[in-house]
Amino acid sequence: MQYSADGQSDGAVTAPQPGFLASVFHDLGVEPEEDGPAGRPPGGPDAGPDGPSPDGPSGADGDEAVAAHARAAALTHHRTLTVQAEHERLADLLRRTALPVSAMDFESQLRRYEPRPYPADGAAAAGGGDPEPRWKDFAPEEPPAAGPDEAPSRRLLDSGYQRELAQARLAHQRALREWRTRQAEAADPVADASRRAHDEAEQARARVVQEYNESLEECRRAYRLAEPAAVESLLERALAAAETNTQDLPTPCRAVYRPLTRTAVLDLDLPALGVVPSLTGYRLGPDGGILPVPRPPADWSADYLRLVARLALRALQAADAVDTDEILAGVVLNGWLREPGEEPLCLVSVDADRDALARTRLLPPADPDDEPDGEGVYADAEQDDALVRLRRLGAAVSPDPYGRAGVEPAARTAATVPAAPDLSANEFAQLVRELLTRGGLGQWSVRLRGPSGLVATGEGPSGSALPGRWVVWASRGAGAVGEEEIRTLAEAVREESAERGLRLTTGHFTDGALDLTGADGHRHIHLVDGDGFRELARTHLGLPLAAGR
Repeated sequence: MQYSADGQSDGAVTAPQPGFLASVFHDLGVEPEEDGPAGRPPGGPDAGPDGPSPDGPSGADGDEAVAAHARAAALTHHRTLTVQAEHERLADLLRRTALPVSAMDFESQLRRYEPRPYPADGAAAAGGGDPEPRWKDFAPEEPPAAGPDEAPSRRLLDSGYQRELAQARLAHQRALREWRTRQAEAADPVADASRRAHDEAEQARARVVQEYNESLEECRRAYRLAEPAAVESLLERALAAAETNTQDLPTPCRAVYRPLTRTAVLDLDLPALGVVPSLTGYRLGPDGGILPVPRPPADWSADYLRLVARLALRALQAADAVDTDEILAGVVLNGWLREPGEEPLCLVSVDADRDALARTRLLPPADPDDEPDGEGVYADAEQDDALVRLRRLGAAVSPDPYGRAGVEPAARTAATVPAAPDLSANEFAQLVRELLTRGGLGQWSVRLRGPSGLVATGEGPSGSALPGRWVVWASRGAGAVGEEEIRTLAEAVREESAERGLRLTTGHFTDGALDLTGADGHRHIHLVDGDGFRELARTHLGLPLAAGR
């Protein structure tokens, strides 16, 4: 059927082009109907006497149906290409998030001033102009030596040469005066103003660079003193610079530094769930409608976790690389999904100390096809290199981000002065060790450690505040510690052949536990509750620890 320019049928019948339809059907995996004899469609001129006439109404309706089917097929193909483009963008994002980032340390941020020459100077030099008289053009030749053994100084004292030298100096000075007079007479007031403006602009540029470098040096001094504002500023600059390769996928990251535990807590905003394509493509339905082909939910979730893992590793790498003076003892990273109308959801949380970061290669291969499984971005998520590296750091990762299955953050950044529940497991262990080491307990050895506490042994020299061999059991929590735990610690002291035991908690002890340590057989067990723990932090570290909630 042909159509006029205004979109109305003109009544003429045009047969569809078999080559075009065959190619469309072939791309969509649809087999065209069998043709009649000699390649003609059924019901054509060779059909029986009861067959429809090509010029009759039935023939026109058939052509219209085929044309509608072709249009639907073309639209399906176009939409499928759009979905494929989304998959290619995801693969490109996975590649770019794995690219290495430059270390954003203080040296790399220094600016250097390079003066720009005045344009007229270059033009005068190129055109020749009136050059300044040079002394070498006036200096007389030195007298030749009278003999091979005569010293050069003796020749220079020749009276004739000294007269020529004096006359040459007078001539050079006279030429300089004349040249300066000519320059002054030929001076252009507009050119002089332009040169002065250029010189002032250059001085301003040099002053800006100098002031910036001086402020940067002040920041460096504050950073080496572990001042929180300076450490946080440097970390956030490094985290922002790490986003250079993925500016089309903004993932801001905020940093909080805790002097008490020398730990940086990073809050990373994760991309929206819609960044991962949910469809494989489109297909034609039996009735000619266009139907979406959804991806398996497991593939959809796995691709999002791959992207999250790469973003988390990139942030950890940026924070580790910028800390050239080793101010940080550890890094905690929480990845948050923030959606309108929903509470922020933590999908990934990492609690890593400096040694763990140093042992781990934080960036996976930039090309997904270089991963060990060889299946690129569509590999099994459990075998994905970035997720494997993240789990080696002890990361907690959401099993189903699209089902809003979150994880517990390893540490919280809400309070400026943290309480024990705000600390991560690494922070708490580091804090306990630091307090007891400063109290005189050395040879620290951790035997057991979990999210809520640790068991360790240590030994202090005689005459110190903590002499002899100790078994330390430290835990955090608001609950009460009872008699059974005191008996368990006493048994551990005997098994370790230690002399004393220390039960430390951020909570409190029951009356029964306090009475038990005063009885015979348990006097070697010492107790420190939450108030005592905070007092130790204030005494040995000079830093506050808030009361637990």
